[in-house]
Amino acid sequence: MTIAVTGATGQLGRLVIEGLKEKGAEAVALVRDPAKADGMGVPARKADYDQPDTLEPALEGVDTLLLISGSEIGQRARQHKAVIDAAKTAGVKRIVYTSLLNAPTSTLSLADEHRATEAMLADSGLSVTLLRNGWYTENYTGSVPPAVANGAFVGSAGDGRISSATREDFAAAAVEALTGTGHEGQTYELAGDESYTLSELAAEISAQTGKDIPYADMPPAEYAKILESIGLPAGLAAALASFDAEAAKGVLYSEDKTLSKLIGRPTTPLSKSVAAALA
Repeated sequence: MTIAVTGATGQLGRLVIEGLKEKGAEAVALVRDPAKADGMGVPARKADYDQPDTLEPALEGVDTLLLISGSEIGQRARQHKAVIDAAKTAGVKRIVYTSLLNAPTSTLSLADEHRATEAMLADSGLSVTLLRNGWYTENYTGSVPPAVANGAFVGSAGDGRISSATREDFAAAAVEALTGTGHEGQTYELAGDESYTLSELAAEISAQTGKDIPYADMPPAEYAKILESIGLPAGLAAALASFDAEAAKGVLYSEDKTLSKLIGRPTTPLSKSVAAALA
């Protein structure tokens, strides 16, 4: 069985490819630039969401496709449709899609494109597995070094609890869904075993560094301005601040333990992720 992975040179895609190799699966990397897949140890095929004519040839002979949601917010529904259409034409039998935690009801601005993609998959006639991924821990731990440098962890999530997991955790779930049995037609809500507030994250950073790193909560508009000041585009800064504002309402929290059951181990503790970020 040939398994193809879109966005295979991305942070999640690379981990999935490594996991598939460890399982001995026949994996194919679908990438915009095959040269960037050098050294991955699997065949690479050019597959550009914005060049639909590249998609069907890239999917030739593929049995199962992991469609990792695209990174271009606002373009993803169109891009995903091109992949789904090409998969149907190429004879792909099953698509595993990385969606969003509680996609049907989520108030995150990201959710609309995931809902649209899930609807397209439902109408495709293909076997589908939905991996509704929660928040990546790295979305927050990426800010650990600047927090230490500046003496505070800033955000707009208030006291909202966040049930995140690492990319490694979500990649392991994808590998199981792609290679294991009984996952066809399933929808999995995936979240970390533990939850935390950003104040608790700041306390963990403080404990590991021996420095006082408080959490500074601020209005989303103010937080967006700070993100802009460090070089983020205005649209992205506003989006990130809005995600925090929704997190304050509990949108990133879940008590579901499906992820750890699926991967056969506890999800990565926050303390370990903080240590990795500090290293």
